[in-house]
Amino acid sequence: MPFPSRRSVLSSALGLSAAAATTPFLCTTAAAAPAVRDASGLRAETYRPRLHFSPARNWTNDPNGLIFHEGRWHLFFQYNPEGDVWGNMSWGHAVSSDLVQWEERPVAIAHDDQEMIFSGSVVYDERNTSGLGSADRPPLVAVYTSTLKDDSGLQRQSLAYSTDAGETWTKYAGNPVLDIGARDFRDPSVFWHADSGRWVMALALPTEYKIRFYASDDLKSWRRLSDFGPLGATGGIWECPNLFPLGDRWVLLVSLNPGGPAGGSATQYFTGTFDGTAFTPDAGQGTRWVDWGADCYAGITYNDAPDGRRVFVPWMNNWLYADRVPTSPWRGAMGFPRELTLRDGRLRQRPVRELESHRTRRLLSLTGETAPEGTRRLLADTGQLYELQAVLAPGSPATSDFGVDVRSGGGAYTRIGYDTVAGELYIDRRSSGAVGFAAEFPGVHRAPVALPDGGLDLRVLVDASSVEVYAAGGTVCLTDQIFPDPDACGLRTYARGGALRIETLTARSLRPARPGH
Repeated sequence: MPFPSRRSVLSSALGLSAAAATTPFLCTTAAAAPAVRDASGLRAETYRPRLHFSPARNWTNDPNGLIFHEGRWHLFFQYNPEGDVWGNMSWGHAVSSDLVQWEERPVAIAHDDQEMIFSGSVVYDERNTSGLGSADRPPLVAVYTSTLKDDSGLQRQSLAYSTDAGETWTKYAGNPVLDIGARDFRDPSVFWHADSGRWVMALALPTEYKIRFYASDDLKSWRRLSDFGPLGATGGIWECPNLFPLGDRWVLLVSLNPGGPAGGSATQYFTGTFDGTAFTPDAGQGTRWVDWGADCYAGITYNDAPDGRRVFVPWMNNWLYADRVPTSPWRGAMGFPRELTLRDGRLRQRPVRELESHRTRRLLSLTGETAPEGTRRLLADTGQLYELQAVLAPGSPATSDFGVDVRSGGGAYTRIGYDTVAGELYIDRRSSGAVGFAAEFPGVHRAPVALPDGGLDLRVLVDASSVEVYAAGGTVCLTDQIFPDPDACGLRTYARGGALRIETLTARSLRPARPGH
């Protein structure tokens, strides 16, 4: 948990059928007031995500305490119950049966006169090792950073517990359970390590670029095990660690602020081994980014996810401008949940499979078409929420740059492109809509991606105020917020220096997860 660091259709050359060319696709219409109406005619706030979780009101940042318990996915999150900027940090709470539709619950753990409730974990203490529940009703235990409100600003690790499946929480009377007298000592990531039969905690020492590991038999008394770091990117403070097994390796996530590849905050990862005491990174690792976009930070994964799944949720924002994004009456949203696997030692990410149940109709499907140089419209109106899957390739050796523009209209667009000279995939949001609220917001965010002979595979989730791009089989991701006019719902191709080859392209509309907004 960081302190805020700063405040027509395409020409016949594409072979698009007349039916596909004339089918109307509903897009919300701009209004003078901040509210618009979605496809169902219900009230919605401008820029309110249709698919991604955002609280009804007020500020949110880091996801906390992700756990699957008794058939529900719990999402806790940093929350200000009293305003739409950072402050009064507490744990908000939402639950879901499918990782797509979320029900916001009352504040779970609230700040008080003495402390703010910074980031942390929730574990299911099935054996009641803590004694905070009973054999019949084992507790959920939250391990969080208690940040004192006095002049000391000390950060200490504390507990809260629930014996009613996470609905209500009680702070442990013996808090804090770990205190080293430090101001920068936070974000406990806790899990049960079966091989050693004990609880393990990873904690950030932000200004030292270290992750420290502790062990406990009862979640109350902790003993130091080892330190990891510095390694990888150290251009900003380290925070929000998360250690977990994935295949035959262990993965350690470490968030960084600033110093990310797109500027500002980002999350890096390391692979290696963990013997219950120390994390040993695999040899020869450089800096590896979870996401190359500007808006994927502080992400952690779920404890106790069924079927061995590893599900990751980030905060979809950036500390460079998080307090100035033009949303109301809320500020902040979560990235769409992703399932993680490893491929050749690299993270592979994809939207969780539950998204498929939200697909509605096919908006467009193309195979083996060529689009000439320049921009060509595919659809005038995609709507604000859809999924795009495509394999694109340069149509001639001279093609230097190609891709798609999403949320285009009225002179605005967000470009998802590939630079064949640099060998880079990018998102260009400089003309994406409202960009003037912060000097740091407009930009081009790039990631190195090799171009296979068969073309560049892309999977894109487009929402009211975000674009998430998965490329190269999910081994490269970019996430950016965008704030286009609600009427800007066009989809088009573009190419420079030559034509664009569309091997395949499919666009599908998605059913909103928030039908009342």
